[in-house]
Amino acid sequence: MCLIAWNWQADSPNPLLLIANRDEFYARPTAALHWWQDAPILAGRDLQAGGTWLGVSRSGRLAALTNHRDPTRQRADAPSRGELVSAFLQADSSASDYLTELAGRADSYNPFNLLVFDGTRLMGLESRHAKVTAMQPGIGAVSNADFLTPWPKLANLSGSLQSLLAQAHPGDAQLLALLHDPSLAADADLPATGLPLEFERALSAAFVALPDYGTRTSSVVRVEAGSIAFLEQSFDAHGSTGSRQITENLSRMVRHPSTPQ
Repeated sequence: MCLIAWNWQADSPNPLLLIANRDEFYARPTAALHWWQDAPILAGRDLQAGGTWLGVSRSGRLAALTNHRDPTRQRADAPSRGELVSAFLQADSSASDYLTELAGRADSYNPFNLLVFDGTRLMGLESRHAKVTAMQPGIGAVSNADFLTPWPKLANLSGSLQSLLAQAHPGDAQLLALLHDPSLAADADLPATGLPLEFERALSAAFVALPDYGTRTSSVVRVEAGSIAFLEQSFDAHGSTGSRQITENLSRMVRHPSTPQ
């Protein structure tokens, strides 16, 4: 997962709206959105390592992951970061407890950002700093740097989402259109993450399209009163391969007491 934005309103009947793009090599085998047979998880699945980048549980939990882009800190022998998403979705612990425990061993993995929702709180972990943060109400976002780092595509997506929400209750097509933006940032605005300029430029778009790598899924997740609605649109090197939308009632949602940070 390489780009996530959300609107978090803890006291609202519809507390969380999340939109996200996952960027990956086209050759990496992936299963589209489905209920897993071996766990109570609704998500796409990485068929190479077995985890996922974005998912929800039958009890109303949500987790999403982005990699931190730093070619100098990638280890081939590190465990898959996708297992962190599925582990949270199957856990009973609060978001705070889960991330606090994970922070102590986060350096076992290649760098990542993990966003989790336990039914009450939306929280994040930046693995490079072992930093756990409670997300504030309103618009938030993360890409392949720390939370809220104003990379051009992050700032553009956050601003566009805020403008859309100010006008009306947006439909899925409007939200997906934000994720499908192919606009590139000006070279002067690009981050310096250690990649060649041509790749920094291509990756500055919300929707990435390179010959062998690009946006594989665009997702819209709505946590609303008593339900979660999950829409996933899939892509390969030739374009869209279809979409799936699944809604789950949340009569079994577990709510954890709020603990100040």
